Amino acid sequence: MRAVIAIGIGVLALLCLLALLFVRRLVISRGGGTVDMSIRLTSSVAGRGWAVGMGRFAGRELRWYRLFSLAPNPRRILLRPELTVVSKRPPDGAEQLAMPADSVILQLNSGRGPVEIAIADAALTGFLSWLEAAGPGRH
Repeated sequence: MRAVIAIGIGVLALLCLLALLFVRRLVISRGGGTVDMSIRLTSSVAGRGWAVGMGRFAGRELRWYRLFSLAPNPRRILLRPELTVVSKRPPDGAEQLAMPADSVILQLNSGRGPVEIAIADAALTGFLSWLEAAGPGRH
């Protein structure tokens, strides 16, 4: 009987955790301007280091939230005036297994150094439009 209660409590805790993740995603995407994207957190091993999440455009910031996290704050913030596109490429090797087939990887320079993001090809035009919207006088 105790084993059944323990399993029931475990299942309930897991369902609560999943519900919290779902509600967090709804709250983040509530204002619109979100796109599914991955960021490479570490490049120490070729093809590895990618973390799945979503980006939210907020004025001059692209706020990236990790998908499987309960943190209310973004994990990374990319500032539009500091970003420039260095290169664009398709995923290769192990990267093909870590992201959707229609993903495009962009290598960017930011004020804090190089950043790699993976974004769906369909969302690429929107991202590049947002990036170019900085206007004249951009650094």
